[in-house]
Amino acid sequence: MINEGIIFTLFGASGDLAKRKLYPALYQLFLKKHLPDSFVLLGSARREWSNQHFREVIAESIHQARLDARQLSHFMKHCYYISHNASLKEDYPQLKAKLDELAHNYQAPNRIFYLSLAPELFPTISRYLKEEATMSSNGFNRLVIEKPFGYNQASADQLQKQLCQSFEEEQIFRMDHYLGKSIVNQILPIRQDNPIFRQLWQPEWLDHIQISLNEDLGVAGRAGYYEQAGVARDMIQNHALQLLTLVTLSLDQSSMDSDTLRQRKIQILDHLKLADPPIDHVVRGQYSANSDLNLPSYRQEDQVDPQSQVETFLAFKAEIDLPEWQGVPIYIRSGKALSQKQTDIKLIFKNQHEALLSNFFQIKIAPDPHFNLQLNQQDSWSQHQWQPLNLEYRLKQEHLAQIPSDYEKLILDCIEGNLSSFAHALEVKYAWRFIDQIRQTFTKKGLPLHSYPAASRGPEAAYQLLQKDHRHWIDD
Repeated sequence: MINEGIIFTLFGASGDLAKRKLYPALYQLFLKKHLPDSFVLLGSARREWSNQHFREVIAESIHQARLDARQLSHFMKHCYYISHNASLKEDYPQLKAKLDELAHNYQAPNRIFYLSLAPELFPTISRYLKEEATMSSNGFNRLVIEKPFGYNQASADQLQKQLCQSFEEEQIFRMDHYLGKSIVNQILPIRQDNPIFRQLWQPEWLDHIQISLNEDLGVAGRAGYYEQAGVARDMIQNHALQLLTLVTLSLDQSSMDSDTLRQRKIQILDHLKLADPPIDHVVRGQYSANSDLNLPSYRQEDQVDPQSQVETFLAFKAEIDLPEWQGVPIYIRSGKALSQKQTDIKLIFKNQHEALLSNFFQIKIAPDPHFNLQLNQQDSWSQHQWQPLNLEYRLKQEHLAQIPSDYEKLILDCIEGNLSSFAHALEVKYAWRFIDQIRQTFTKKGLPLHSYPAASRGPEAAYQLLQKDHRHWIDD
């Protein structure tokens, strides 16, 4: 744990993310003694709140059956608020004065600036933080930003150029909450520390990889954003491609530092491409109404264009153009309003006999996080029939409460300066380049927008995508 004081300045302190995720995470870090004694939370938003009201908002956001009033009171003494318009340069001298006052009172030389605001404000805030001398001169300064990091490769490059006028790359922490998930953080140790998987997690043994990020809910409440993003920008560019890097990056004989890890992920994304020809390996869809379940179509959602061509489902076949991954395709899919929520990674091993089921290793991220290795066993009555044997591991219920939340883990990593779970600018750049390639196929003649009923398994074309390769999606 860092012993020196830290001021955690939160822009967007009145927002939904702060209440749902950030305040509970900070409080848990406080209870577990991961925060220094001279830690300060300075909330910033345009609303005219007092310190007392800000503390009441924080208290309401912390939902615990057995809330320790004494511990909560102690935590609140570290929480302050300033009414501040982040887009106005003339408001920054007041922010600087408050930060300097708190730094003096708490002996807190280090500063973290967390931007939980619209991405359009990122360049403005970062510029004013530097121009108005709001950053620390005798401690570290770190900038935390939430996705999206741009809209395409060109806008991502422009954002990076603007941020780097005030912060160095190693000072920028790009949040992706998937990388804070406990089970996702076990992927590399499982690969690294188990001789069985070090040997089998290789192209000569793998037939293909499947990554699914399927959701059973529609876009209710997010339709305005979704009309601009679609599933490619919302789920694939960040979450799906980050998971892909973790299961395919090359390993050393020992654990890697954060810089090496990020360079290996950059290498994967730089060599990622759609299978050729791209138009034959991309399936996009949009959910239609389900009258039996009284579910609306995407075009019937509030704030959606009745003629919208935005995709709510995407599946594609990709390849990694590196010698060590030749011949191992990756199938990725993600969609809204599907029959079941399924977030997982499956490594399907090569089959030695057509009568056998394929062995696979599943990393189930949600719901019900667990690991599953499917093997074959013979039927007790017949030596010519086989049944699946699933070897599953999941944490016991009493252990789940001890696992840090996504934001707990990532905020602590930021405090400690650990960049392993945060994307490098080049990861963002190459991921957007790949998404731009996918979106270019949308405009090509002959690529339809498939309709699929809400609460169904998605477009049939997504299943045909694998069937023509004599493979199939594993929907478990």
